[in-house]
Amino acid sequence: MIAGIFEYATKPMEWFYALTGNYAASISLVAALVMLLITPLTLKSTKGMLEMQRLAPEMRRLQNQYRNDRTKLNEEMMKLYQEHKVNPMSSCLPLLAQMPVFIIMFRTLHGLTYRPTGEPAPLAHAVYTAAGQPQAELGFLPRYISHSSDLFLDLVGRTEMRSIGLDLARTPVDALGDSFGTGLIYVLIVAILGGLYFVQQRMVAARAAVSPTMSASQQKLMQYLPVAFAIFQVFFLLGLVIYYMAQAVLRIAQQAYITRRFYGHDEALGRQAQRAGERARELAKSDGEEGGGGLLAQARRDLASARGEKSGASGKPAKGGTPTAATTSANRRPTKRTTEPKGRPTPTGKGPAGRPQRSSSSDRPGGPRAKSSGKRRR
Repeated sequence: MIAGIFEYATKPMEWFYALTGNYAASISLVAALVMLLITPLTLKSTKGMLEMQRLAPEMRRLQNQYRNDRTKLNEEMMKLYQEHKVNPMSSCLPLLAQMPVFIIMFRTLHGLTYRPTGEPAPLAHAVYTAAGQPQAELGFLPRYISHSSDLFLDLVGRTEMRSIGLDLARTPVDALGDSFGTGLIYVLIVAILGGLYFVQQRMVAARAAVSPTMSASQQKLMQYLPVAFAIFQVFFLLGLVIYYMAQAVLRIAQQAYITRRFYGHDEALGRQAQRAGERARELAKSDGEEGGGGLLAQARRDLASARGEKSGASGKPAKGGTPTAATTSANRRPTKRTTEPKGRPTPTGKGPAGRPQRSSSSDRPGGPRAKSSGKRRR
């Protein structure tokens, strides 16, 4: 079943090669066909993203109004989307569509330059010998394409897929390892691809306002991430690099069309989204001054309220907070009694406070008073 999918996917390449007789040209035409199919999804995704950005002030107000009730917030957000007929998932359509295309092209190009090794090698030798092409080194045995097509007949038994003076079946890393001078040409093609990606992202950044919640570092990441992706192309076949170069050129033209369509005048959807983004940023800034300010500030408020509830339950005031009535009554201690209760006799030899009295020296046995009284009795 999977092989059948790849067989259908290679049909356009067979047709384009029959028309052009050039591998690079047929790969570029396949890229143009894919872009033609994906462009309606890209336009729909761009429109949905701009409509979402146009609703940014209303979304910010809902977040402030229901910041402590996530369920109610989700309900109100869904009502807002339905009222304005906005689909939040529409911006993901091009990405979802391009992923299987990448896998198909990767497998197709590797299938065209397939070389039997291991157990299939003796069988391939027998096939070549029966076809009158005995050879010591096994060449390509293309897969997923018709054996009667011009593309198959021109590739079978060969060891190179040459076009525009380069071998499209090699990776830039392998070419650089075999010959430094020739490898630099391969690496230069990858560098051109990175430059095309950079131009494309600059066009997007120049025309569209970024999300109010996106920081400057995130903006730079989104701008340079495709360039970093281009660097990894040195490990892919040059035919796949040619495919992405053709797509990059077509995407630049596509972005120019999107700029003219959605940002051509002041009342265009893109201009409205930019103004809404500015208002949303102002609201976010004012919320930050009042203690709001997005998800991070909301998490801080939730943590502070949780600490306040915990401290109230334990009878201790929260850090930096004022003591409550429950905390004050819990920390209040009874005063110590300093007088004896009324109606209770004072013990002998004790004072009013219940403490033993110290007798003076005249009352002690053998003191001055005792001696004087004894003399009188005599």
